[in-house]
Amino acid sequence: MLIDLHTHSAASDGTDSPADIVRNAAAAGLDVMALTDHDTTRGHAEAIAALPGLDRELTLVTGAELSCRLDGVSMHMLAYLFDAEEPALLAERELVRDDRTPRAHAIIGKIQALGVPVTWEQVKRIAGDGSVGRPHIAEALVEHGVVATVSDAFTQDWLADGGRAHVEKHETDPFEAIRLIKAAGGVAVFAHPGAAKRGQVVPEESIAKLAEAGLDGLEADHMDHDEATRDRLRGLAGDLGLLVTGSSDYHGSRKTCVLGEHTTAPEAYEEIVRRATGARPLSSRA
Repeated sequence: MLIDLHTHSAASDGTDSPADIVRNAAAAGLDVMALTDHDTTRGHAEAIAALPGLDRELTLVTGAELSCRLDGVSMHMLAYLFDAEEPALLAERELVRDDRTPRAHAIIGKIQALGVPVTWEQVKRIAGDGSVGRPHIAEALVEHGVVATVSDAFTQDWLADGGRAHVEKHETDPFEAIRLIKAAGGVAVFAHPGAAKRGQVVPEESIAKLAEAGLDGLEADHMDHDEATRDRLRGLAGDLGLLVTGSSDYHGSRKTCVLGEHTTAPEAYEEIVRRATGARPLSSRA
């Protein structure tokens, strides 16, 4: 089985529509995919509606990637198969999402002060119907020829945490995120915990505390982890009794990764499904 548990559509900062990402996942030979847009479930309905039209069986796992911060370090929490209408988690997602617009305006202001004529109208055009985020601003920098790729914009020169154009945003305490995910019947996995190229990472002692608080797993196999980091995370997960997942973190044409580039073992996926009580996976053959 090919299982990719971390993808993004145009409902947040990917380039594929939710329906297209489902069709593309089937065409790529995936058996299971999770739609995990940033702080939103807006793409779920369209993705679900695309399932019956597929010419092969595909299982869709609904989810989201929640923006968190622990002791000043930004981190992301993948939430799987939670009740999307549970009021407390819904309110927190909306709080994080609603902070994206004023933050984007502030980042654009800093970039303009650095001499690059990025505008809100340009960034909004790039984002389309998605929630505006840093990748959309990064693409605007690419359009202006300031950087070669979206990834190149996430440095101290521009958009990385602490960079010249960085602006803080509302981010959920990860212990609270775990509590909210669990209360909504979901499963919580720490996304790309060793992605040092993105900035400071959460130390292992803090991950141990998150495990004590109910964290379910660590995403070890990821494009931003080298082999040594993946091995270390697998060992840490084993020590803490956590599940190990792998995924592409697919964003369409906005990143170089492809669907199914990294995958999750069937046993880990089955355990995620077993633990979840908020929602169930949906099959194109249902």
